[in-house]
Order: sequence, then C-alpha cells, then structure tokens
Amino acid sequence: MQLFNANIPVMILAAGRGERMRPLTDHLPKPLLEIHGKSLLAYHLEGLSSNGFDRVVINHAWLGQKIEDALQNGQQFHLNISYSPEEEALETAGGIAKALQLLNPEDYFLVINGDVFTPDFPFQRIFDLVEQFRADIDQDAPALMAHLFLAANPIHHPKGDFYLNSPYIFSDEQLANNALSQSKYTFTGIGIYHKDLFQSITPGAKAPLAPLLKKAMGSMLVEGELLKTTWHDVGTPERLLELNKVR
Repeated sequence: MQLFNANIPVMILAAGRGERMRPLTDHLPKPLLEIHGKSLLAYHLEGLSSNGFDRVVINHAWLGQKIEDALQNGQQFHLNISYSPEEEALETAGGIAKALQLLNPEDYFLVINGDVFTPDFPFQRIFDLVEQFRADIDQDAPALMAHLFLAANPIHHPKGDFYLNSPYIFSDEQLANNALSQSKYTFTGIGIYHKDLFQSITPGAKAPLAPLLKKAMGSMLVEGELLKTTWHDVGTPERLLELNKVR
C-alpha cells in the first residue's frame, strides 16, 4: 500500500450529547455505540489508518473521558490521537476552531462526524483532492474553502441540505428559485476544510458551521461530490438496531 506524507490531519467530531439516541447515550457517548461489535469511532479510525493517515484530533464533551479511555493515544489503531475537550459542546465550527491549534494543518484538513456509519468511505480520495486544491492555488486560483461529501436523501431527511451543481455546492440562499431542486442532497457530515474558513471564530466560542459554509458558497468557494458508498446517519436507537440486523 502506498502511504502519503501530505500533512492532512483529521478531526472527528464527538462532542454531541446524542439526545435522540437516549437512553443509550445516558451512560455512553454516541460515537462509542457499536455496529456488529465495533464502535462507530473504530470504523473511522481503522479506515483512516489503513489509508495512510496518522494524525487525528477528537473533540468531546458529554462523557468524553470514556472516549479517551477507549481509544487512548491511538496506538491500537497505529494512529496518533489527541483530544480537544469541551466543557460545553461548542457546535461544529466552534469545536473545530478550538481544535485548530492541535490539528495544526498546513492548509486543508478532513473532518468527520463521529456518529455516522460509512465503513467503505474512500479515504484515498482525500489525498488526490487536496493535491488538486493545492495545485489550483499554485496557479493563482483562490483557495477553496470546503469540499463536502453529499448523499442521497434518507427517509428521515427527505428535503436534503444543499444543491449540487457539480462541482459547486449551493444553499437555498444562493438558489432562492430552487432551480436545481432535483439535485438537492444531504450533507454527510464529512468534509475537507481550509483552515481560513474558521479564522473569524474565536477559539472557545460557540459557532455553527452552516453560516460559514453559506458565506463561502456565495463566493463559489465550496465544492463537493455525491458519495457513492454506504452512509448512514445513526441518529436513533431504531436506526442503530436496523444496522445491527444487516450483515
């Protein structure tokens, strides 16, 4: 297997309370819930390790010590794992901004929601994409702020999140007339981001991700693609049960 030295750190978001997953999350952080005997976090970490990534930062809040106890420094996955604890969950952009010092990206880094199940995610593609983004910057193109992975809308989220007019992604604000209504998809919670996207966020402050993305979309600085592999938002006990039934 070819390994890469591309300085692409990874952040896994694991600070959420998991209210919809209660009572399962009353005593266990949501990303440690298991599918076929393996935690959601373990699926991510194994995929990252086997594809040449080595640096991972995990943020946590609710029962975060249990995540650290389970994963420790990442040696069991052949990874270097560090943690960004939050006394109170800072939302997505806030959590990322707080962790940037630990991530220390050259420019781009990968972010994955800790509560999604995508065992066959194409991690190798991340290196190709970042290489392309860096080459574009070398040709004096403006730095792309984000590359989002989208999925077909699941039953529980039929309206989707963003429009894909390949390669660009838009929100309702950019397409008020719904001109691309047939190509609106759900954000998987997986994306490549440029560190400058978060420069307006004070570390330690709460901040959602959507406003940052929408602003960048207005400048045509957000691209994306439709994920062609298995992806599930493991949001309720019922969905977790169904995934454990499937082999």
